[in-house]
Amino acid sequence: MNKRYFWKTFSLGSVFMFYLCTNALANDMTYEQKLNACAACHGVNGDKPVVPSYPILAGQYEDYLVSSLQAYKSKRRIHPIMNAQVKLLGLTDSDIKRLSRHFSQKKSLKGLAK
Repeated sequence: MNKRYFWKTFSLGSVFMFYLCTNALANDMTYEQKLNACAACHGVNGDKPVVPSYPILAGQYEDYLVSSLQAYKSKRRIHPIMNAQVKLLGLTDSDIKRLSRHFSQKKSLKGLAK
């Protein structure tokens, strides 16, 4: 078997297995587990992202967060990590509304530097 054929087959098989696993995983996740997945990168309250370039979610407008997550879900907004997360977590419209409400109600960091 030549290497090119092996890697093409391996890659396609990996993508297929990823698809199957993400669908199975997403169907079994609770809202709290999805919230914890968001908190893993953005911080428990959405105010302490693990990487400086990740956005602070705390205090954002709820409709902005809903719009952003819906755009990632429909792929109108492209970001490799967020597009994958929305799919991996299997976010429903209800999840998106609840997550957006949760983070919008958290205290914003605005004005702390004063």
